[in-house]
Amino acid sequence: MQFILETLRAMGGADFGFKVGLGLAGILGMQALLMLGGTVRQLYFDGRQRRADRQRLSLLIQAAALQCQEAGQARFVWNGYRKFTVQRKVRECDDVHSFYLAAHDGKPLPPFKPGQYLTFQLNLPGAAKPIIRCYSLSEGPHEAGQYRVTIKRGLPPVDQPTAPAGLASSFFCDTVKEGDILDVKAPSGHFTLNLAQETPVVLISGGVGITPMLSMVNAIVASGSRREVWFFFGARNRSEHIQKEHLEQLATRHDNVRLCVCYSRPQPNDVPGRDYHQTGRVSAELLQQLLPSKNYEYYICGPGPFMKSITDGLREWGVPDKNVFFEAFGPATIKKAAAAVTADATGVTLEVSFSRSGKSCRWTPEQGTLLELAEANGITIEAGCRAGNCGTCVVAIKSGDVEYLAGHGATAEDRSCLACICQPKSTLVLDA
Repeated sequence: MQFILETLRAMGGADFGFKVGLGLAGILGMQALLMLGGTVRQLYFDGRQRRADRQRLSLLIQAAALQCQEAGQARFVWNGYRKFTVQRKVRECDDVHSFYLAAHDGKPLPPFKPGQYLTFQLNLPGAAKPIIRCYSLSEGPHEAGQYRVTIKRGLPPVDQPTAPAGLASSFFCDTVKEGDILDVKAPSGHFTLNLAQETPVVLISGGVGITPMLSMVNAIVASGSRREVWFFFGARNRSEHIQKEHLEQLATRHDNVRLCVCYSRPQPNDVPGRDYHQTGRVSAELLQQLLPSKNYEYYICGPGPFMKSITDGLREWGVPDKNVFFEAFGPATIKKAAAAVTADATGVTLEVSFSRSGKSCRWTPEQGTLLELAEANGITIEAGCRAGNCGTCVVAIKSGDVEYLAGHGATAEDRSCLACICQPKSTLVLDA
């Protein structure tokens, strides 16, 4: 090095050597900066990896905790009906009430999954026999010691104003009071949200179909999850806006929850931006306008035509069927599902025999479910929810096969079926 410096001085003098020194210093500085930049980049990526690892670990811990909780409290699950006391009855809006229920024996209650429902056996005044109805739990599973269901009075159809109102829902709204005792089955149903996942979700509901969505969003918030949630709700106006203040508080306090309320028939006192966000109905077109992408899981609950419109629109948008989940309730929903499944079965005719009644009928797809076929021919099959959830309509199959038209919460044993959501797949003999 001494020889090189002396040679440089001889060739160009001290000034030249100084410049070369600066150049060498610059090169060394650049190398140092490159090394520093590489170190910073490595630290950044290491940090991201550690955060991702921590998030995965947190999810694993949360999933394990949920499994332990379910396993530890499984002993509290009961078979058949159990007595529950109505602790509170709260009016939510026009023709809608919430009922807070506690076990009459004071013993602990099992946890449930957000989206599940309770099955009630109701003894209505003057009725010859009890009726069975299912109602979704409308609170998250974090509320220990009680369950809540929110029930809307079933009004006559618009085109049939003289038709009777819903028997069970009217009984709840008009007759059931605080302190009354009801017969209730344990929570059940497969329309549920997995709290151990962080997949972004879109919760879509119309009218009283909001109840399982309330359970889902409440569960997400209570768990402390940062899961992205879009909550779409449709009602005619503020008089039918269930849990209005509660939903607004959730959206205000939790920036991962985005709320969109649609009024199809706003009243003069309903203020856009204060009471609701969009005029009209919740639709697949609205989802496409507001969602940043279609990469979500979609949970839908509401009247049959409403759900059919949304699911058809999502399919046209390119959303995979595996990402779309819906809760069927009431016969209107099942009829829509039946029409979709049997659309290519025009001209099919099958013989269905009811052995105990001694009757045989010709079934076509237009006649709908086995329960509807039986009713149209004066054959009695007990039924409750008419959506495959309560299990009241289970009937034994003596010969032949059936196919289900929709998902169902109740389970039928082998060689039996849920008549309210089944249709024949071959010549069929039922023990009814």
